[in-house]
This record gives sequence, C-alpha cells and structure tokens, in this order.
Amino acid sequence: MGNQDIVQRAQAEHLRLVRFLYCDNGGIIRGKATHAGKLASRMREGIGQTLAMQAFTGVETLATVPSMGPVGEFRLIPDPETFVLLPYAPNSASMLCDMIRTDGQPWEACPRSFLKRMIAELAGEGMHAQAAIEHEFYLARAEGAVFAPADSSLCYSSIGLDEQAEVIDAILEALESQGLGIELFHTELGPAQQELSVTHSDILRAADNVCLVRETTRGVAHTFGLYATFAPKPFLDQAGSGAHIHLSLWGNDGNNLFYDAQERGGFSQLGRYFVGGVLHHIHALIALTCASPNSYRRLLPHFWSSAYDVYGFDNREAAVRVPSLFSGREAHSSNIELKCSDHSGNPYLAMGALLAAGLDGIRKRIDPGQPQDIDPGNYSDEERAQRGIRRLPTSLTEALDALEHDQVLTGALGPLLANSYLAVKRNEVAYFQEKTPEEETLQHFYKY
Repeated sequence: MGNQDIVQRAQAEHLRLVRFLYCDNGGIIRGKATHAGKLASRMREGIGQTLAMQAFTGVETLATVPSMGPVGEFRLIPDPETFVLLPYAPNSASMLCDMIRTDGQPWEACPRSFLKRMIAELAGEGMHAQAAIEHEFYLARAEGAVFAPADSSLCYSSIGLDEQAEVIDAILEALESQGLGIELFHTELGPAQQELSVTHSDILRAADNVCLVRETTRGVAHTFGLYATFAPKPFLDQAGSGAHIHLSLWGNDGNNLFYDAQERGGFSQLGRYFVGGVLHHIHALIALTCASPNSYRRLLPHFWSSAYDVYGFDNREAAVRVPSLFSGREAHSSNIELKCSDHSGNPYLAMGALLAAGLDGIRKRIDPGQPQDIDPGNYSDEERAQRGIRRLPTSLTEALDALEHDQVLTGALGPLLANSYLAVKRNEVAYFQEKTPEEETLQHFYKY
C-alpha cells in the first residue's frame, strides 16, 4: 500500500490516532501518534524525535553517548506496509517506522535500517532470508504491587487451553485481522505460560511481526484485565520465556539453500557454514538476542534454553537446533532455530546480527564442528574442554564485553549504532547491580 492508500483507509475507518512506532536499543517499543487529519503530511515528513532517544535506556535513564544529547533530531518515517488497525484501542492504528536523518538519509543508529543493510548484503550474495519466531509469554494478574500467573495450568495441558480460551481467541483474532498467519499455539511449562508461533515471512517482516505480536498480545490481554509479559524470566521460580528465531536462506531460483537431501538431516554444507559463523560469534551475538540482565536467569544448563555454544539435530539444549524435516515438504521445511534469544532484544538488531554472523561463516567457510547428540551439560568440565564446548555468557556484562571485541558484529552495526547500544546496555547493567533479584524481575515484567 502507498501513502495515499493509508490515508484513505484511515478516513474510511474513522480513525483518530495513528501511532508511529519503533523498537529502541533497550528493546522497548516506543513512538508518537499523529492525529489522523494530519496523516498525509506526517507520512511524508515524518514525526520529529530527539537524537537522545537512541541513548534512552530500558530503565528510563539517558546513557552518555556523544552526539545523542539535547541537540538534533531524526524523523520517524512509517512503512505503509506495516499499517494495522488496533482492535484493543478505539479509533487507532499503528505503523512501524525507520529512523531517518533530516537530510532524508537513513540514520546510522536506526535498528530497522541496520537489518535492511544486512538484507542487502545477503542479496548481494544471491540469497534472501525467511524467519519466524516462537513467542513465549505469561498471562498474569496484578496482586497489589506484584504479579501472579493468571492460572495454575500444566505444560501442554488442555486445562490451560480452557482456562484462557477467551483471551487467547481474542488475541489470535486480533493478529489474524492484522494479517498475521497463525501456525501453532499451546500452553507452555509455567503456569499461564503460552507459546504462539506465526507463519514465516521475509526477515524484515518477521522482525516487524515481533513488535506487532508484543503490542497486540499485551493490548488485548489488558481488555480482559490481564497482563501479558514477554520478559525472559518474569517469575524467579518458574520457566523462562524465549523468542526462538527460526531462519532459512533461499536462492534467487526459489530453492531452500539449507536443504540437501544427501546430507544428514537434509541439512546442507552452506547451512553448516552459516551455523559455523553463528557459533563463532555467539558469545557476542547473545548481547543482542538476550539483551537484558533478566535474560541470564533463563540461560541455564538443563533448562532447555541453551547454555553452551553447540549445535545439534533436534537437540533442544543446543544453542542452535537443526529441526527434523516434515514429510512431503522436506525442501521447504529445512531451517535452523536459535534457542538463546528472548523478547528483551530488539528484533531488528537480533536478526540483523544473526545474518551478519551467518554470512561471516559462509564467506569464511567456518566449520561448526560435530553436532552434539546429547545434552552438553551432561559432559564433565574436562570432556567439554576436550570438545571445545564453552559455556555461553552468564551475564549481560560478559556478553557485552564479547560484543565490544567482535569486529564482525560491531562492523556490521556501524560505530554509532554499536556504541549507542553498548552504552545503553551498560547503563542498564549498572542500574540493576544494586537491585535484588525480585526487584530486577519486577522491573522487567511490565516493560516487555
């Protein structure tokens, strides 16, 4: 749809407000709204936003970043293809935005523009990526100053499906009305924990869909008097929530480049090189995919969230899982799953960095080593050392240190985006150093 189509749609729907949204370095979805009567000019001109917002943290502080202070602006320019009505907000719609400089060029600190750059690099190699996310979240009720799960359902239980049937149906209906295809839904390990999978799409749209799922799920849940939280570890004594990234690469001829019927699991040599790059950079990569202090309460051995830098075929303790293929559509179903990812990460940064790491593996033909057929946590420390298996970072600080020294990932991000991201995240780490685990969990609960 073009700009004029959006304006006409807004008029036909009698909209009052249209939200111009983006996801910032803190993983928070922010934005401004224009009155629908000004939509035509706002879509062309954008909405002004201070440069300092990309130095704004997830704890509502301002990190120190040169050139991101009180002077200067960027513009929020919406992508008309992301226009959706908001079933949970009267007379409202939203669009996702790029950050554009006042001279009309993409701002170097824009996460969505970073992903677009990586898509262009992939295209230069004759490839494009498709992706989809497994969205895990909890439904909860406020009990005074704390939150509690909305029910006591069991893992995969039909009881859980019954308990929240009305709110889940409303969430799915809202997402379908916004153009998202629903693949799977089930209750997860924790009480009132849910998992929702949407149909795969090109990787930019997949990142957009992450924001849309978060916004819509939270908005619809609120109309039922519930809170939906996508925080990595919203309850210290319950299972964590991930945002597993499923990704595949495709050639210009329409063939899935991760598929080779002659190889184990139908997984191609190019796919193994991609995985080699991911594992080579994964200690830095998770600073972007597991982007909060709360994330590292989830990444523990034997918790099926991945704790070691390995891959394996249908190994759910591996950082990268190669799923088994589906009969009758083997060539189309080949993909990889990045397990160490959650919703505290900015999806554009997470997916863009995943492409950068994988591309590095393809270009350098990085061998991922042997796939692991057992839980790597079952090896002794000596056995892991012999196999070259390392523990993933156990704190955001450790991951940020790895990112700061990873020239491939920081080079892909570019100096402004890399430096602002590191500053924001180190500010968040400092904020939580003096907080208790309970305070940390409560702080993360509401914002994701």
